[in-house]
Amino acid sequence: MDDKTPRTPAPSPTDEHANSSEVGATALQPTNFKVLIIGAGVAGLSAANHLLQNGCNNFCILEARGRIGGRIVSIPMAKHKVELGANWIHGVLGNPIFEIAVQHGLVSVVNIPKPHKIIATTEDGLQVPFSILQEIYEAYVCFLRRCDEYFLCQYSPPPDINSVGEHINYEIQIYLNTLDDPKEKHLKQLIFNCLLKRETCITGCHDMNEIDLLELGSYTELQGGNIVLPAGYSSILRPLTAEICKQSIITKCPVKKIHWKRKKTLTGLDTVDEGSECEQDSDDSEKTVTEFPIAGSITSTTVNNSPSRGGSAESDCNDDYPIQVTCEDGSIFKAEHVICTVPLGVLKQNHKTLFDPELPHYKQEAIEHLMFGTVDKIYLEYDRPFLNADISEVMLLWDDDKYDLNASSNAELDSSNDYLSKNWFKKIYSFAKVTDTLLLGWISGREAEYMETLDDEVVADKCTEILRIFLQDPCVPKPKKCVCTSWKSQMFTKGSYTSIPVGALQEDIENLAQPLYASSQALKPAVVFAGEHTHSNFYSTVHGAYLSGRTAAQSLLGKEEPNEIILESDGSDLSAWIQGIALD
Repeated sequence: MDDKTPRTPAPSPTDEHANSSEVGATALQPTNFKVLIIGAGVAGLSAANHLLQNGCNNFCILEARGRIGGRIVSIPMAKHKVELGANWIHGVLGNPIFEIAVQHGLVSVVNIPKPHKIIATTEDGLQVPFSILQEIYEAYVCFLRRCDEYFLCQYSPPPDINSVGEHINYEIQIYLNTLDDPKEKHLKQLIFNCLLKRETCITGCHDMNEIDLLELGSYTELQGGNIVLPAGYSSILRPLTAEICKQSIITKCPVKKIHWKRKKTLTGLDTVDEGSECEQDSDDSEKTVTEFPIAGSITSTTVNNSPSRGGSAESDCNDDYPIQVTCEDGSIFKAEHVICTVPLGVLKQNHKTLFDPELPHYKQEAIEHLMFGTVDKIYLEYDRPFLNADISEVMLLWDDDKYDLNASSNAELDSSNDYLSKNWFKKIYSFAKVTDTLLLGWISGREAEYMETLDDEVVADKCTEILRIFLQDPCVPKPKKCVCTSWKSQMFTKGSYTSIPVGALQEDIENLAQPLYASSQALKPAVVFAGEHTHSNFYSTVHGAYLSGRTAAQSLLGKEEPNEIILESDGSDLSAWIQGIALD
């Protein structure tokens, strides 16, 4: 996979740090829409734009946060824009996000890479010769590429090897067994361990032993490297919202319930009880049009009246708007269709209560099978530079046999608070320069979740201690400011991005993306899903989220839409081809 440490993390410390791109709505806002879009992240904004470009402006976006952008959020720090969430545009060729950025002058088409000098040091201050570092890195990349090939070539791995971590460690041991010098062997093992920690941040997991070997290659890497937006990743939100009416986005409006399958009654519409025999407008009590079984008996839910925006449960039900969405504040909206871009982490926690009726079993299983890992960032801001000007990154070669990311570890021990309190910081694999006075560290998995419980001051003290040890310099200053992200704690994300763990399949992502139809006669779906977790090749990326939103909107456009023939290609036939779209 590309060097996308992380590909798409999520916002953090708290939403006070968020972009000021707040959008509101008045209490007199209409409550009936052709399309309701849940979430104003990239997937939701992409869907809205595609609807607009095809002549449909009868939609509303409901966003839980007080800002738009989802897992894209930039904040000023050390006179610089830093990313709490998505960090890079991953790839150029066929990447719609890159095309939008170029079109609006947000990135230079001439990318001149900055000098990049990495030093790797052990806990006793030994600096590894660059030639050794390069040798191990090249070997590691070769091992990782071989893992990709199992998906692409469909051949079988060695016996009893099911995960990426197991396979890479298998290759590492073969590689190290050719060495005679135990000190050299140990040093090279430490470098491999560091690279595997880095890989957990790229992939979005706690341990590479969690990632399914046969499915790793399902992620498609776009060529062109990682591109930084000089004005911050949040600058991409301007073109994505330029055409959307401000009144069409309601912020601070978390959705509580989506009543997506309802039957006609004498007084209007009511939520279907899948266990009853009196469903009158559908004969698909046994299956959806996608021929998957539907979840068990669900009874209708009573909703509170709301004096604020939106209607109330007492409102007249309209057959033209069969879907009813209830928000946490009691507001009620009705729609013909819903595009749900709720992150996988939130679906994992809330899907049983969010949808009424419950999601079909196959979709619930997909949500449970897929992984939504935690990856966090640690920004350290200083009054003055202290690293040599030519050093761009310090790799930390932790030497602790009890803390072995790669061996089969005791899961109970790893997750215990006592263990994590003493070892969480050993998951930080490097500190990289953002500027001369700003450093960035990455951390993943259970250690990241534990870090989120700590005060920033505690994290700053520990990072200072780490740098003093590895640089063998007791004069390394304490940062004047420390900002840590908290993606797992964020209630509207509950993690960072999607990966495929052992036992899960690319098919789980495809199942998660399957639309829901209210009846077998319905020509268009009632609920469509979008977000990075629904793109089977570009999961965990911003461009995956963007393309999924576009696909979701397209599925709702029909003959009544005069411009339905338009299919936005963002100037790239390749990006459309990747989506499986037939071009004239």
